[in-house]
Amino acid sequence: MPRQARKKSESGIYHVILRGINKQVIFEDEQDSLFFIETLLLYKQVCGYQVFAYCLMSNHVHLVIKTGQEPLDRIFRRIAGRYSYWYNNKYQRVGHLFQDRYLSEPVDSDAYLLAVIRYVHQNPLAARMVRDFGEYPYCSFSDYLDDKIESLADTEFILGMLGSKAEFIRFHRIANDDKCLEVSDRRFYLTDEQARQRIQQVTGCEVATETQRLDPQTRNRAISELKTLGVSVRQLSRLTGLSKSTIERH
Repeated sequence: MPRQARKKSESGIYHVILRGINKQVIFEDEQDSLFFIETLLLYKQVCGYQVFAYCLMSNHVHLVIKTGQEPLDRIFRRIAGRYSYWYNNKYQRVGHLFQDRYLSEPVDSDAYLLAVIRYVHQNPLAARMVRDFGEYPYCSFSDYLDDKIESLADTEFILGMLGSKAEFIRFHRIANDDKCLEVSDRRFYLTDEQARQRIQQVTGCEVATETQRLDPQTRNRAISELKTLGVSVRQLSRLTGLSKSTIERH
C-alpha cells in the first residue's frame, strides 16, 4: 500500500514524533540527550525553524516546530543524520537508528497549538517519571520559566498568547483529556531503582548481578523480556554485569 502524503500545515507549525527503529532506545544517558538538544540548536540556525516545545523520551522525541526556509523533510534528515552518526560512533553500532518515516500532524489553530504544547510537556508525568512539570530536564517546560540567554524553545510567542508565565503554569495544571499524535509503542526512561525492580521480578533474583548465574536459556529469555519492559541495554549491562554484546544479541 503506498504511503499517504503528509498533511501540510497552513501555519507552518507541526507536531512531530521522531522515534527509534524497532523500539530502539535512542537516549541511553544524559550525554546523548544533551547532544540531541545541541543538534536541534545547531540546525535552528541553518534551517530557520522555531521550536515551541520539545520532550525527549527514551526511544522517541516530541517536537512542536514552525518551519522556516527549509521544509520539514529536509530538517529531519539533517537532525537524524547528525545524531545517528554520533550515536553509532559512540556505541560502536551500524545501521539505521531512527524509524524511516517520522510522524507529523499540522497544527493550524491557536487552541490546538496550546493543547499540543501541554500534551508534549505532560509526557514525563504520564510515564510517572516525575511528579511535576519542572522536574524533567529534557523538555521545554523549564525554558518557559527560565530567563536563559540561549534556550532551545522559542517561548515569546506562546507566552504572548497566554499573557504571563503564571498563566502558562496555570494552563498546564488544568485537568484535561488532550488527545494528540502519539506513538502506540512508547517506552520511557526508567530509574536504576525501577530497572532493578523489573530485573528482580523477571529473573527471580534478589540481586541483579545474580542474573549472571542463570542458565543461558533462562537468562536470554529474561534479557529479551526486560528490554521490552523498557530497561535499556546500558542499564542491563551496568546493573547485571553482563556484557553489552550479550544483551544486544537477545
